[in-house]
Amino acid sequence: MPEFRFTRRPATLRLTRLLVLSLLALWCIVGGAQELGSTDTIRIGVLKNGAYEIATLPLEPYVARVLAGEALPGSDLAAQQALAIAIRTYALGNRGKHRAEGFDLCDQTHCQVMRTATPITERAAQTTAGQVLLYRGEPATVFYSASCGGHTETPSNVWPGAEDVPYLPSQPDDGCGGMPEWSTELTMGDLQRTLQQAGFRGTLQNVRVGTRSASGRVGDLLLDGLTPAKITGQDLRAAVGRTIGWQYVRSTAFELERTSRGFRFRGHGFGHGVGMCVIGSTKLATAGESASQILGRYFPGTTIGGYGPRLTATPAAPPEPPRIAAAPPPRISAPPTASTTPVPIAPGPAPLVAAGADLAISLPEGDDGQRSAIAQIVARERASLVATLGVPTTARVLVRFHPTVDAFEAATKQPWFTLGAVVGSELHFVPIAVLRSGGILERNIRRQLVHALADGAFSGRPMWVREGAALHFSDEGNGPGNRGACPLDSEFARPSSPGALTDIYARARACFERQLSTGRRWQDVR
Repeated sequence: MPEFRFTRRPATLRLTRLLVLSLLALWCIVGGAQELGSTDTIRIGVLKNGAYEIATLPLEPYVARVLAGEALPGSDLAAQQALAIAIRTYALGNRGKHRAEGFDLCDQTHCQVMRTATPITERAAQTTAGQVLLYRGEPATVFYSASCGGHTETPSNVWPGAEDVPYLPSQPDDGCGGMPEWSTELTMGDLQRTLQQAGFRGTLQNVRVGTRSASGRVGDLLLDGLTPAKITGQDLRAAVGRTIGWQYVRSTAFELERTSRGFRFRGHGFGHGVGMCVIGSTKLATAGESASQILGRYFPGTTIGGYGPRLTATPAAPPEPPRIAAAPPPRISAPPTASTTPVPIAPGPAPLVAAGADLAISLPEGDDGQRSAIAQIVARERASLVATLGVPTTARVLVRFHPTVDAFEAATKQPWFTLGAVVGSELHFVPIAVLRSGGILERNIRRQLVHALADGAFSGRPMWVREGAALHFSDEGNGPGNRGACPLDSEFARPSSPGALTDIYARARACFERQLSTGRRWQDVR
């Protein structure tokens, strides 16, 4: 801000100062709101020809462009404003999500879809500039999906291990009305290929619904003939989406029927169903609800405010009693008029801050709700191993779960049944579904962390020393006992099958633990 110097008489000086302050306040209220966040930039990975190009955008133009990609076309301003606040909150909470790739967020459904802004999306971004959802004074963790199918879901029922916060409940949504209904058939071959790519092994014979959540969504599916023998509904949906396409199994709110060719899925809704329902919010806005009322419905207990420490949050309006018996389809609204009431503008924000610079988690589409749970496991296991091994912590850890076993093998040059590998400073893993379904997720994270922390002490020694240490410090209970000769490096390089690798690992661990049993320090095993 420029420095003002005054040479007038004291009375005139006071009057001038008052006038300047009044004009500045008026600018903040009327015109300054459009500039909120303009000094904040966010790096977006724009997918072009199979590769990401990094574009740096001011925050508010980014929100307007995401609205163009995520909002229901023709939706009223109130629905656009509610979604704008959710989009901005998501961007704040997930800044640095693609830190490993050199940018913050991508422009795909993995993060938030970005398209060319329109006049109404620009207006929705401007009239809510700087506003985010807060819970107890901190930015809330928000999710939204195309359609909840008439009932929202809790995070942990979609992503096991995710935190179930009070403002993301499982509750009926009278705005959505169960739209859209859908039906699709997948052949036995489609499902076999899908599950094989996700890391499951065997010959699929049958698929059955095992459990359902309170919202009616599929919890677990039983897979006759495969190992592991079950998969969560969300993991199946994600595996089908990555392998065949996301348009087939649109949500986990489905019924399953065996057919002559495979299986028929009949369901409703589109997406994970956690948080705000875009179709539902659109219908609520058409019925006359404001942005704050809509957000109060989908995120009860949150407040709308700015994301800087100088700002004061204002409570989101509590949801009104249901007013929609059978909500009509969304109408195409006329351009908003001057009489449209905008959401009140909060004061200007402080800069966005990326957290957790020493830890980056890379998850494929469909698994992203598990980011916090995975980060907690990695941080906990790393701290435990640092204490156990007596070594300094690694400066930076990147944990990357691959969408398919083919992607894992291409990145690591290791067979899928190794389940994990360290390449440079990155920890790579097969799809998370197979590790979690087999009950070996934490153990495999710990094993690769041992490699990251301890391999430097084993320079020039045989492979069995490194693998033996990783297996010893990652597994609980007694080791395999005396299993004969220590494996050669060539055996690790060319394991012929999962069974052969299991034997190699058992021999490596036995050799390592035999030396420990003589009183030798782990660093001195050779």
